[in-house]
This record gives sequence, structure tokens and C-alpha cells, in this order.
Amino acid sequence: MPKPRHTQISIEATPYYHCVSRCVRRAFLCGEDLQTGQSFEHRRQWIEDKLHELASIFAVELCAYAVMSNHYHVVLYVDKEEAESWSRQEVIEQWHRLFSGTLFSQRYLRGDKLGPAELRVLDKNVTQWRERLMDISWFMRCMNEAIARAANQEDNCTGRFWEGRFKSQALLDEAALAACMAYVDLNPIRARIAKTPEYSAHTSVKRRIEQAQTTQSPNHTGKQASGLWPFAGNPREGMPKGLPFKLTDYLELVDWSGRVIREDKPGYIDNTTPSILGRLNIKPEQWATLTTRFEKEFKTFVGHENSVRGICESMGYKRAPGIRACKAHLP
Repeated sequence: MPKPRHTQISIEATPYYHCVSRCVRRAFLCGEDLQTGQSFEHRRQWIEDKLHELASIFAVELCAYAVMSNHYHVVLYVDKEEAESWSRQEVIEQWHRLFSGTLFSQRYLRGDKLGPAELRVLDKNVTQWRERLMDISWFMRCMNEAIARAANQEDNCTGRFWEGRFKSQALLDEAALAACMAYVDLNPIRARIAKTPEYSAHTSVKRRIEQAQTTQSPNHTGKQASGLWPFAGNPREGMPKGLPFKLTDYLELVDWSGRVIREDKPGYIDNTTPSILGRLNIKPEQWATLTTRFEKEFKTFVGHENSVRGICESMGYKRAPGIRACKAHLP
């Protein structure tokens, strides 16, 4: 039986999560239905646009994503610090971009004076909305409900469009994060619908590459693709917010990994292994597995053995799911 979502997500343990949503039965998210010949390619843009829209509302950042024919992947960063810094008005304004709120919140934004009792009720709502605006389940709920409604309207039908639950994996350390992001960004190449990362439509890596090509300082956080959590560089004291890698190192790693995946002999490793693997202490042979079998190899938690055991103990798990794969494939 699947575990409740609250037993799979712990912001205290890690702010990074890999989420996957799949369509039910033969429902098409995107792509072309070979039986009817109908194309659903335009829905890829629905997904990409909605991801960026919600990221601008929630205290959740997009690290990586890929939109496939009947599912999509997204790697998210929960920015709890940002959510907690929002004022009462900012929380209400963000929530009203999603829902109508309450009578008191509507009056507050109009500038009406609220009494002490009304403010107490409003503040209780604000506390709840703040928590929801940094909640991955609420992010994915808003994402999937909007796409399902639009798809069902276009298909002139009703009923379930998505599987009942989205899959989530907690990424507990840098190695797990880098491997998962590369796995997501390389999905179109693995599926043979793109030949190179820069031509992988509706992926975060394509968006990052396009922006990097327009600047002489691609690693500068202010020069990177808008709407995506920036690469802040290797971990160091006083490091700005962002992913703990250099953008150029990551793009080199993805490009190299894509070439390895496309070799005729699976697992072939050449002598141009990017240096980032050395810093992460991952062997090239391990990386080939990580970037092709991430979902199949790992369960709810992904990271070093000690990290997985630690979070499982803190969350009351009797055993650590997927610990064997973490020991085998991650340092």
C-alpha cells in the first residue's frame, strides 16, 4: 500500500524533490495517438507554461523538467525561507492568483478596515495558505487539475486524466540531485525523440542552453534562464541561493551523458569524463546507470546510505526503502 505523502516529504531533510505524473490508461498528455492520428503536441506547451506560472506563485523553484508523451518529470526546490519572509499581504496576493480566498481576504486587499476578530480569522487563513504555498502536494495538485480540466474539455469527455497519485522522490544530497536532474533532462534522448539536449523541446536543459548561448557569463546567476532555479556554483561559504554546481559543468555533464546513452554499446565510457563526476565521487560506470535507470533503481529517498538511513529513522520508517540501490550506485 502506498505511504501517505507526508511520510515521503520532509523539508527539514531536503528541499529537493523529483516528481512524476502519468496519464491513466491510454490518455494522451502529448504526442500523437497512432490509432487515431490525432496530435496532442500543443499540450506540451500547456505543461511548460503551467509549471512556470505556478513556480511564480508558490515558494517552489523549478530545477529541471521534461514533458513526455504520457507523463512529465519535474525536479523542485522548496524555498521555505522565501515563504516565511512573505508578509500577510504578499501571502494573500499569491493565494488569490490561485483561488478567490475568503470574504475577509478580499476586503483586506481592497483596503477595508477589519476588526480584531476578523483579523484573527484572516491570519489563521494566511498561516494555512503560507504552508500550502510551500507544499509540493499543493503545487502538483494545482498543476494536474488545471491540465486535466483543459484536456478533458478539449477531448469533450469527463473522468480521471491522471493516475491517482504523483510519484515523488526526495533527493538527499548533491550526487542524487545531479543524477536526477540529468536523468530528467535526458528523457527525450533516452526515448529517441531528440538527438541532443539543445534540441530536446519542452525541457529545462534546452531553455538553459538557449540562454547560455546569449551571454559571455553563463555561470553568473543573473545571466541564466529566467523561471529556473539558477546554478550558483560549487558549494562555498557565502554561496548565493541556487543549485550547488556550475551551469557550464552541468551542461557539459548532460552533453557527455547523452553521448554515452546514444552509443551502440550500452554503458560505453570514453576518456572525456567531466570533472564534476570526480567532485561528486561518482564513477562513470555508475553515472551511466543513474542517468538511464533513476526511477527504476531508486525508491522514495535517494542519497548516500547514511542520509537515507537518517531520514527514515527520523520519519519513523521500520526499514529504509531502496537502501540497497543507494549503496550500490551512489557514493
